[in-house]
Amino acid sequence: MKKTQGFTLIELLVVVAIIALLSAVLFPVMASARESAKKTASISNLRQISVAWQMYNGDYDDTIMRVRIPGDGKDYYWWGSWDGVRLDEREGLLFPYMNNKGVQADPSFDDTLREAIGFTGYGYNYAYLSPSRYEPPTWEEIPVRVILSQIRDVSQTIAFATCARINNWAYSRPTLEGNAYLEPPSSNYPTFHARANGVGVIVWCDSHVTVTRPAYRNGSFGYGFEAEDFLREHLGDIDEDGSFSTDELFDLN
Repeated sequence: MKKTQGFTLIELLVVVAIIALLSAVLFPVMASARESAKKTASISNLRQISVAWQMYNGDYDDTIMRVRIPGDGKDYYWWGSWDGVRLDEREGLLFPYMNNKGVQADPSFDDTLREAIGFTGYGYNYAYLSPSRYEPPTWEEIPVRVILSQIRDVSQTIAFATCARINNWAYSRPTLEGNAYLEPPSSNYPTFHARANGVGVIVWCDSHVTVTRPAYRNGSFGYGFEAEDFLREHLGDIDEDGSFSTDELFDLN
């Protein structure tokens, strides 16, 4: 009877070493490929959101969409309605133009802290596209109408971008959470989120999409914030002129 020849211990160790080496080489490549795929999906999502935004504006005589429209017992946002308890994505301002809630959320962002309200990982340039004023004696919000023709250069004005925020008032330490309001640099509260291998995604008012790294701050600023907290979470500003006091990529001029 012929004797079966098995692996020796040395051969087995060599095989294990080869597998470990291949894993060390391939796993980072696979992880990077997954992140690239998510970034590609995010680019596609933002482009579709922007096209829906353009259609919405067109249906309202080029009046630019508000970030929030108060209703009877609920508020309406672009991604859904919220009554304080329940989110209804089908009642989002842009839903009729997309009919697909899957494109509303960034696959790279999982907001477990504020998931009930449905923050999608994308923020809106609300400060300039959806401004408000407040007058005495009630100081109630008065929406200010903005029309598309007021934007001097739609290719250089931000509409949406990947967005999150640092919350340093509700938790024991500064914590990353969802946010639908993309802040301009002058607000001193960076919200542009570079969650895709150190870069974030921007869609402009003409619907073209760019990928870029944030401008990061130093030291202390704003309401007791520390730059290291934002750097740790890849949160920065979208800035072109090197000054955080100007909003050249957000404003209408």
